[in-house]
This record gives sequence, C-alpha cells and structure tokens, in this order.
Amino acid sequence: MGIKGLLGFVQNTCPDTCHMVNLQTLANRHKTSYPGCIPTIVVDAMGCLRKWYTPHDWIHGGQWKEYLCSLQDFIDAFQTAGIRLVFIFDGVIEEKKREEWVKRRLRDKTEISKIFNFIKTRKQQPDRSMFFIPSGIATFTRFALKNLGQEVFCSHVEADYEVASYGLAHNCLGILGEDSDYLIFNTVPYFSINKLILDTLVTLMYSRENLCRHLNLHICDLPLLACLLGNDIIPEHMLRGFQRNCTAQYRSQYSHPNQRTQVIQSVANFISSIRSSPHGINEVKRRLPTWFDSLLLQKGLESYVLPHQTSPWLPTRLLDHGAYAKETDACVCPDKEIVQIVLDDHFKGDNVMICNVLFNGVADCSNTLEDDDDREIPGQALVYKLARQHIYAILFGTGAGSMCSFPVVKEWYIYPENQLLQPDLVEAVPLSVPGGTPSLRDLLLDGGANIQMLRFHTLMACFQVEFCKEELNMLEHSLAATCCLLIYLALKVNTFSLEDIDAFLSHALCLGRKSAEQLKHLQLPIVDSRAVHLAFLYLRGLVTLMGANSACGYPFNMMDILPWNTFDGKLFHQKYLLSHEGSSVGELMKDNETLIPNFKKLKNIIFEECAAQKRTLKSQKRSCGHLPVTVKKRQKIQTWSIDQKQVTTARNH
Repeated sequence: MGIKGLLGFVQNTCPDTCHMVNLQTLANRHKTSYPGCIPTIVVDAMGCLRKWYTPHDWIHGGQWKEYLCSLQDFIDAFQTAGIRLVFIFDGVIEEKKREEWVKRRLRDKTEISKIFNFIKTRKQQPDRSMFFIPSGIATFTRFALKNLGQEVFCSHVEADYEVASYGLAHNCLGILGEDSDYLIFNTVPYFSINKLILDTLVTLMYSRENLCRHLNLHICDLPLLACLLGNDIIPEHMLRGFQRNCTAQYRSQYSHPNQRTQVIQSVANFISSIRSSPHGINEVKRRLPTWFDSLLLQKGLESYVLPHQTSPWLPTRLLDHGAYAKETDACVCPDKEIVQIVLDDHFKGDNVMICNVLFNGVADCSNTLEDDDDREIPGQALVYKLARQHIYAILFGTGAGSMCSFPVVKEWYIYPENQLLQPDLVEAVPLSVPGGTPSLRDLLLDGGANIQMLRFHTLMACFQVEFCKEELNMLEHSLAATCCLLIYLALKVNTFSLEDIDAFLSHALCLGRKSAEQLKHLQLPIVDSRAVHLAFLYLRGLVTLMGANSACGYPFNMMDILPWNTFDGKLFHQKYLLSHEGSSVGELMKDNETLIPNFKKLKNIIFEECAAQKRTLKSQKRSCGHLPVTVKKRQKIQTWSIDQKQVTTARNH
C-alpha cells in the first residue's frame, strides 16, 4: 500500500511531520469554523479492516457476531463526538496496479502455508503476528456498516483516489486510514487508524506541509517523489538504478544509517534541484533507464492529481478526469440501461462481484485461508468455478443469440497450481432451468407475478440445486442459503462427509440462540487444520452466493445471509470436533434439543437432493486428536457392547 518506508521515515526522521491529536477537539474547531457543517471523516474502509477485527479468535473462520459488535463500538465512539463517518471501499482493481496485486497474493500464499504448518504442528491458533484477516471480510463489512445505518460507497476507481477526492470536495475534517498515499494527495488532513485510541479518539495526524518543509519540496512535488520512490503503479525494482545514482550524488549531504531514509532524502533533493527548470520532467526521464516506459511515469503522476487540480510535472492536456465516463461507453456489456442499474447499485455498495464482471469482463479474488497440501479439498477457486460460470451466463448470455457477444471472463483467482502469470479465460456455462438461462434484464427489471420464483430457481440452479428448490424456498433465507451451499459442496467435494454436514447444520441451527458474548467465551480443546480449511471454503461460498444473489435480482435479502446470521468460526469448529468424534445428534444440539426436528428436516433435504443427483454421502470420521470425556465414555460402552455380542454369539455357536 502506497510508498514503501515513507510513513516510517516520517515518524522516525522528521517527527514534526506527525503529532497526536484529539479528533473531538478538531471536530469542535471545525464546527466553529464552518457553522452548520457536520464534521465528517471519510474512512478508507479497506485500510481499517485489520484494526476493526478485534476478536481474539480468527483462525476458525471469523467471529462475526463479535465483529459486528466491534463495528458498532467504533461507530458509537464517533457519533458521541458528533463526527459523521463516510466509508469508501475498493470497488475495482485497476489493471495498472495488477502487477503489485499479484505480488501481494503470492506473498500471502506463502504466509498461509506457514499458518497451516503451525496449526498442524501446534494444534492451536498462531499469535497475532501471523494474523490473516478472515476471507470475505471486506464484502461482509460493507453490508454490516449499511445495516448499522452508515453511509457506504464502493469506488469506481482505486479507493484511495476517491477517498482523497471526497475529502477535498466535501470539506471533510480528514481522512482515516493507513496508506502513505494520503500523504501525497493534496487533500484534507490524514489520520492514522493504526494509532487510533478509540476510547479517547486520539490518533496520529500527518502533515504534508511539514513533510515538504523538511524535504525542501512543494506539495505539488509529492506525486513525483512517490513515483520515483516506487508505488503501486511503478514497481520499486524498476527504479533501483536511479535511486542508487541519487544516493551517490547526495551522499555527502544526506548521510544516514538507514538506507531507505537516505534514498528518500536523496530523491527529494534531486527533485528540488530541478524543480525550477522549465524542462524538469525531461531531466527526470533522462536520469531513468533507457528501457523505462515514460508512460508509466505519466500514469503514476496522474493517479495523484485530483479533479480540478493540475501538476507542474504534467502537461494540462494530459489530465483527464472524465476517463471513467469513457470507460462506461466501452463497457463489455452493450445494454447501457442494465449497466447503469448495476453501476448505481455497485456505487451504493448493494451488489457483489457482478459490476466488475459486467463492466470489464474481469473477476478477481484475494487469498483464502486454505491448505494447499490438503489435496482432498480443492481450492475454493476451483470448487466454486462452475457457480461463477453460471453467474457469467446470466450476465452475458452463453453465446449465440445472447444479450452480449463476450461470454468469456478473465479470472484472477488463486489456487495451488496458479502463479497468476496471466488471467484464466473462463467461459460462461448455461444453467439447467426450464426455458434456458434467464437474461439479466428479465431478472432485474421484470415485474411479473412469477418473477420472484424465477429469481429463486435461477439462484438455486447456479449451485446445482435441481430437485429440492421448493423445500428450500419454504425455509428462512439463512437456512436456505446454508443448505444450498452444503448441497453444492457435497456435489463438488468428494470427501465432504456426513460428519461435515452434521457439523455445519448443527452449528447453523444453534447460532441463532448464541449471543456474541457466549460465542466469545466458547472454549475449544484444539484447532484442526481441516476444519479451518472447510470454514474458509464455506465463507468463500457465501461470497459467491451473494454474487449470484445480485445477478438473480436478490431473491434472498442480503442481510439474512451474512455470516453473523449464518456462520461462526468457533461454534462450527466445536461442532466439527464433536461430529468427527462420533457425537450423537442430541450431543451436537446440546441445549437446543427443540431444534432436533429442524436438524433432521434440513439433513433430509440435503440427502434427497444429493441422492437425486447420484451423490451418496458417506460417514468418514477423522481423528482430530481430542476426545471429550463424554464421547470417550460413550464410545467405550459401544465397543464393549459389540464385543459382548460377539462373545455371546461365539459361545452359542
């Protein structure tokens, strides 16, 4: 994120560039300076997710009820201070930043491997230094904040640009996030989320004016500094030769034991030395390697110039703040009315996945906590591939006579064999529904009496549910979603067993009767790596289901299928351990015995659907390395009873 080492440089080398402030005090001053204007902080939501996830437990798949409480506490603290919050989420990964995105995904893949090695060795959750944020959290958080009454937007371009633009255009109190790019944009003050003390609303504020004073630069020079230090658009490795030359030239003037500090100061000095030249940018290009693409430098500079701003390092004619409108005209899908509807919903944060696919023909997904060494469970990208292909069929049609002539999507998804050298080209696959795959126009705009049934049946078809649609339609949305995903997993993962079904179902039914506080204090004897893998596989399925729900015209209420209504990591883990150790339904549903008939009903629906599709679910207990005393006792009794029968039978013969 942003410029490597810049925030550390600011904090350690020029401390006058940042200082602790009280946000409530600043808000009160803002009210005085701008009567009638509510002090507003625009929040870079993606940069805050790690800070917001305060539950101690994360390895099991996420403690979502606890997380919801954490978000409420965050909102309450600012509301009490009279500060309005506006949350902006990343809505797109721009192709100019794809290389950096790929590097991060491959790096995260290595970290995930270390996490699973730790789990298998220690049978416990790693400490916070290995923390990996739960899958789908950005999507889930967006809907959580909307449900909590907050203003939420998804960006049309990179979120940091829209955050900076929004802050400037709406005279905001500042930006809350953790990205050094906010020191580069010429916008409102930048506050650190990582340094925020929620109880007092005290945090670190950065001053780009003081940074410029320290580096002998103007604010309009900061974008060039960012580009020459390396950022998400211009990889640092392309600039190493240039940076070495700068360091050598200014070593006597700026000697510092920290190499990165020396580089930053030397590059800043170089910029300062050419700033007054009418051909300064040409001098920059002359210093860069001959193979360096000057267009990359131009794109990097443009990425920091906000609407109605200019840059002395760019010809005015090059600035084009209407680029997004032009991209809209070049959208993959030619149905402009549908595109606009989807785009509007996307901006409001109402849909999942479909906007970027419909708009650019691209789908991507960040890392999932899954065990690449467990070959019995395919990667989530492969498990849910067919479901995504069905979604693409809804969005684009399936070829001849379709509403769009481009039924292939470029997918950037992580799975064991994929090094992300290029996107996978994934074709749309028609759905098995009477009358063929419905069009997106019909699903979104048709107001007929039977449209809701068509939407539901289409959603079920995306997940291979063919025979039990009516039974699922009679259930609460949260339970119907759970059964839908379990049917799909049973059909796609050969090792998905009866014990896995029992664990997911018992957990889903018991979840509604558990408070966040009860779940927080739930104790687990061990952490099982396969249970972790299944938990995150399920969560990715939930996100895919939300994408299908968006494409099908929302037959499910999105809020009903979010994880605090459908999933809890620790509760699932508990049920998984019990189920694989042979616990009875009564033990799985302990303290919730009245729900046993519901458990049997849901299990029967799943069994019937799988049987109709010739998938036989089998028992496959797995040793988890722990047996509760009650289960040990019961298993001993069962073994003894069998032995006695065998002995008796032998004697009679």
